[in-house]
Amino acid sequence: MATLHSPVVNKEDNQKISTERLTPQTAYHVPLWKALTGLIMSYVIVGAFFIAHGAIGFAEKGVAARIIFFHVPCAVLSSIAYFVGFFYAARYLLKLKSEKIKPFLDDYRSAAAMELGFLFCLLATITGSIFAGVQWGSFWNWDPRETSIVVMLLLYASYLLLRAANSLKPELRARLSAVYAVVALVPAQFLIWAVPRILATMHPTTTLTDPRMTSLSYKMVLYPAFIAFVLLFIWLMQLRVRMMMLWEQHRHNAQQTMETDYR
Repeated sequence: MATLHSPVVNKEDNQKISTERLTPQTAYHVPLWKALTGLIMSYVIVGAFFIAHGAIGFAEKGVAARIIFFHVPCAVLSSIAYFVGFFYAARYLLKLKSEKIKPFLDDYRSAAAMELGFLFCLLATITGSIFAGVQWGSFWNWDPRETSIVVMLLLYASYLLLRAANSLKPELRARLSAVYAVVALVPAQFLIWAVPRILATMHPTTTLTDPRMTSLSYKMVLYPAFIAFVLLFIWLMQLRVRMMMLWEQHRHNAQQTMETDYR
């Protein structure tokens, strides 16, 4: 009788799972960098309303500019996440040829990065739409940047659907999604970085890149915002990878139990 097998998590993955489990002695211990993430994010939220003042040229007496502290980091992370997903996908494919044991940990990391990329891309779209409604009078204008990020969302969504369609075939899922992440890198980054610079756009092009266009109060909040969101991305990615490893281990143990009972 044919059976569907979950991937066997290799020894390295098992060691990582066991070392990452919380013990009673360390259950309430919070690593310093995670505490720092919370502090910086709290500072950004407070600073967006009490440190940064209304900006010249923005609607609602400049208040609309405050959304950049959340919109811009999300937009940048939606691109960085794809690079991270690409890196681990490529490493998975390279290890696949050279190692007898399937390197599923790299697959989990790639998948986690792509999932978070979709999340941050969605947040960038929502916050950008809110800004457009306040600043330009319409929540959607089919601006090159708006169109590009929608296509980027579709690229991310296609990746997630590809993995979901092969959820019962983990090895096939890992190979197909890794190839997709590698092949789609160029069009994804072209949409984010090249298209808005080739075509005319309503988005300001020098407001953030030219230091003279940004006041000190905005720099005091925007730069820590980038740090906070990057740290948050790393934290969420670690949690997601751990969830994937534990889930696959649970499926494998359940499969072994079923086979033992069947015999």
